[in-house]
Amino acid sequence: MSKDAPIVYVLDDDYRVRESLTSLLSSVGFRVESFASAAEYLKFKKPDSPACLILDLQLPGMSGLDLQREIAGGDAPAIVFVTGHGDVPSSVRAMKAGAIEFLLKPFDDQELLRAIDAAIVQDREARLKRAEMAELQRRYALLTPREREVLPFVVAGLLNKQTAAELGNSEITIQVHRGQIMRKMAASSLADLVKMAGKLGIS
Repeated sequence: MSKDAPIVYVLDDDYRVRESLTSLLSSVGFRVESFASAAEYLKFKKPDSPACLILDLQLPGMSGLDLQREIAGGDAPAIVFVTGHGDVPSSVRAMKAGAIEFLLKPFDDQELLRAIDAAIVQDREARLKRAEMAELQRRYALLTPREREVLPFVVAGLLNKQTAAELGNSEITIQVHRGQIMRKMAASSLADLVKMAGKLGIS
């Protein structure tokens, strides 16, 4: 199985549920890792692959909602909650915090598989965005302090002469900086550079 093959993490304190889900998911071609507690899941070294986390609501120690909050904002996979103890406030909290689905046990296998597919699509997209941002930040780090100072003027559409007047440089110096910025950022055009700057929060 390729490194990019999706992986599904199953986190449920009932071993029968873990075994049943592992069997179902393996039968349709997913790699599966199962855990009985949030602590086990957090300790596990996760491979660099698209993923989905099937998460029970009630767990020993840290609850499913607590774990969702703990891993939010990082590179955590999209979450599908499954629970035998669902209530409206819990499902609202889970969905507001970004869960893909909130399924009550016993759930329909096809419904679960659809939710997992949606979660993996979302995770792939999030991973691509993170990789793109990391590459942009790597390129931006190549700029000298002066080039970083010039960049906002370039993306604002100022002419070299105007930027030179603003920064107290010669027009030729700004032209050189501009060329270096385009090269280091690997921008094919000014419009391309403007897009990159926007993603980096530079305007």
